[in-house]
Amino acid sequence: MMLKIGDQFISELIVEEKHTAAAFGSGTIFVFSTPMMIGLMENAALKCAQVGLSEGQSTVGTFVNVKHMAATPMNMKVKAIATIIEIDGKKLTFAVEAFDEKEKIGEGTHGRYVIDAEKFLKRVNEK
Repeated sequence: MMLKIGDQFISELIVEEKHTAAAFGSGTIFVFSTPMMIGLMENAALKCAQVGLSEGQSTVGTFVNVKHMAATPMNMKVKAIATIIEIDGKKLTFAVEAFDEKEKIGEGTHGRYVIDAEKFLKRVNEK
């Protein structure tokens, strides 16, 4: 594993109807949904970690603790930034932030755990 504190990745998207609270079912308004913001944050953390892992390794999410602080309209660009702030063996903790074109819209922490993908799927499929 070649990861270090401070490693960072940015994921971006343009808010479409499918990303809204109304479309997702988490609200009734056509604004960027909290579940989609969290998903974008997780995507940034996943991609950040993946760069430093060996072949056959991946990560799975273990926790999310975020605030959604501002609404974003459709057709606006949103970006999520994930930065590694702690490495404890196979446990990774990220600071995550999300921004639209005008302001910070979310922040918090996200945890991921490094796994051997093949062994992990074998255990899951034995359920």
